[in-house]
Amino acid sequence: MIHHVSLGTNDADRAIRFYDPVLAVIGMSRRSLKGGSVGYGSAAHEYLFALEKPVDGKPATVGNGVHIALAAARRTVYRVALANGGTDGGAPALRPEYDGNYYGAFVHDLDGNKIEVVTYSAS
Repeated sequence: MIHHVSLGTNDADRAIRFYDPVLAVIGMSRRSLKGGSVGYGSAAHEYLFALEKPVDGKPATVGNGVHIALAAARRTVYRVALANGGTDGGAPALRPEYDGNYYGAFVHDLDGNKIEVVTYSAS
């Protein structure tokens, strides 16, 4: 079981402006902001997702081929992400190669991290 996932950011304030509305769509809210690190959780889990400045002091960079997938109840997360400065990383569509009801979309956050949003819902 995964406890939480962390992504690097070079600007926590900018990351908050993107992730606060995007994660709200899937039921997560900001729980902490300390020294350039931001933590998010849900009603059931206090801490699930974090954005952090790298501890080695070097700039945060993205990993080629690395992404995290967020489960969503609705298909609106992609639009919210783009409306808050995210960029397209793969348009929303059914992805039958995974499952006949698997609907996924990919976006890049403001630091370039690739985020997938997955739902099995038709709305």
